[in-house]
Amino acid sequence: MTIKPVKEMVAAATAEIENISVADAQARMNDDDFVMVDIRDPRELDREGRIPGAMHAPRGMLEFWVDTASPYHKEIFASGKKLVFFCA
Repeated sequence: MTIKPVKEMVAAATAEIENISVADAQARMNDDDFVMVDIRDPRELDREGRIPGAMHAPRGMLEFWVDTASPYHKEIFASGKKLVFFCA
């Protein structure tokens, strides 16, 4: 098994995502084809507030919730909708 350096893994992941501006995210907030996913820690949410309608997916659980083979999988991640992840 070959282990890739972190720099290569980040480059591969970056090639698969689209970065959008805050204005684009705001414009998509009411679009049913998009899901806003807040990956902040619950303490941050309590302290700083939440975006109405955003789904909370704690960063520590994200991989488990996305993985369809995981017992913790959340269907929204396999819905085909465009996922807009955000944090502080």
